[in-house]
Amino acid sequence: MIRHAEIPLRCRWRAIFPAALWLIVVCVWSPAFGQSVQPPAAGGAQQFAKFGEFKLQSGAVLHNFRLGYRTLGTLNADKSNAILWPSWLSGRSEDLLQFIGPQNVVDSTRYFVILVDAIGNGISTSPSNSMSQPVMKFPQFTIRDMVESEHRLVTEVLHVPHLRAVMGLSMGGMQTFEWAVAYPDFMDVTIPMAGSPQSTAYDKLLWTCEINAIELDPAWNNGNPTGPFTRGVALAEEIDSMNSTSPEYRETHTAARDFETFLAGAGKNAKTEPGVAADQIRQRQAIMTLDIPREFAAPLEQVAKRVHSRMLVVVSLQDHTVNPAPAEDFARAIGAPVVMLNSPCGHQGFSRISIGPIVAQFLADPSSVHSQTLNDPSTPRSR
Repeated sequence: MIRHAEIPLRCRWRAIFPAALWLIVVCVWSPAFGQSVQPPAAGGAQQFAKFGEFKLQSGAVLHNFRLGYRTLGTLNADKSNAILWPSWLSGRSEDLLQFIGPQNVVDSTRYFVILVDAIGNGISTSPSNSMSQPVMKFPQFTIRDMVESEHRLVTEVLHVPHLRAVMGLSMGGMQTFEWAVAYPDFMDVTIPMAGSPQSTAYDKLLWTCEINAIELDPAWNNGNPTGPFTRGVALAEEIDSMNSTSPEYRETHTAARDFETFLAGAGKNAKTEPGVAADQIRQRQAIMTLDIPREFAAPLEQVAKRVHSRMLVVVSLQDHTVNPAPAEDFARAIGAPVVMLNSPCGHQGFSRISIGPIVAQFLADPSSVHSQTLNDPSTPRSR
């Protein structure tokens, strides 16, 4: 609900894979490398794929649709080493660059990495940048629409017939689940992290509260904004801050006497242009409608069995932003390993517990990773 430079706690993933731990990863598998057939983009430069009229699941059409992306590394001769990593809620492909490189989470000397700007993030076609469908005239879209745009990017623009892996965090994890079910034979490995195949009533309550808060802003004007948003966005930020960690974390890190200072900090960047607020609303609506079992008209356990990729599910046990239960149920249905993060940081547990080495290991050799619980070093408890 605020500008890219002012992303709230839920979207600050910079500490997710502490650098010191990246260096202990030993890759025991390597994709076949041969003569290069595609040079890497210089430094993961921002690029755009233009698709013209893009039809959504609802039947609505996005005009002059373009999808933002970045590539790093080199696609090998048999095109078997490509990894797709879509962005999280309000995140951008630029935010993902920190995880890519030699001895990093995804080693771009081994893999051809495709970072994607999800629909509605302000880089790809969005309410904030569409000339013909601005702000709330922009049609609602779904997580599946994001995946379909990414599939077209991979197959029609990059001409990659098969992916080594799809992986993502939070809303990126939701896209990963969708990829695994919608295109079960298109990738070898899927790694959804802090994502879900299905928004629960609890999830929907959070996103509804944040959207309602934004729409309470005096500038909302029934979807025809009259100026920058201020109070509504600040209220949404307060809700977001309450859910991004846990009660234990907040009580530990904010003394009652310091609450007013904390609250002022949570909403200090609340002034937001209408288009950016609309981006936030539309992406939240996409998350709210996520229901892969309903999409495929089958129970979750049956839908999960469509998956042919080797899947690693990563959840945060105290996550108050994305309910981890559906992801755990999905993993259980197909016997996929689950890495459980036990931290009072909740959805931000990745900032305290490094999973970079495990992710890198799974990309290299899926059979070598098994279910486990990782405890926050400051609160060493198991489930």
